[in-house]
Amino acid sequence: MRCFGDGNELYEHYHDEEWGFPVVQERAVYERICLEAFQSGLAWITILRKRDNFRAAFAGFDPEQVAQFGDDDVARLMQDAGIVRNRAKIEATIANARAVLELRDAGTDVARLLWSFAPAAPAPAAESLSGLPATTPESRALAKALKRRGFRFVGPTTAYAAMQACGIVNDHVDGCDTRPLVARARAGALASMSATS
Repeated sequence: MRCFGDGNELYEHYHDEEWGFPVVQERAVYERICLEAFQSGLAWITILRKRDNFRAAFAGFDPEQVAQFGDDDVARLMQDAGIVRNRAKIEATIANARAVLELRDAGTDVARLLWSFAPAAPAPAAESLSGLPATTPESRALAKALKRRGFRFVGPTTAYAAMQACGIVNDHVDGCDTRPLVARARAGALASMSATS
């Protein structure tokens, strides 16, 4: 059983291979934060369909390259029909790249920051997607922490969606075939991060 995605190959792959599995690399976490911001107000499948275009437009979500984007790049991106042309979200993606680099310069990274807000204990599995929260105390705290560090478009709902996407929480529903796979992968990631902290 899948929580979502049945009948759409792109969505099925995202559900089975990506959503909820741990993401611990800086660039990959930065990409998830930005894509979740672009998704705000839209269906996630819209973002999935445009994901390759987003990667091309934003230099593979390399924060060092995106941090150098200026007004000409914003103007170029506003003309790019392959992405979501929202000036505030485009500018947030650039600002977020700069915030990622500032975190790195301060001796941490965005992945470790996100994972520091992992709940102390996993929540019980919801019976359906409608039973999942839009925000949690951890996502509200994470949103505040990100904003303090210069990130934009990272309210509590977007922060929670990033937590779901990066495996910081396992929101595959009860009975979903992928839930136990994510649980094992998440436990391994937490153990690995604890060993290197």
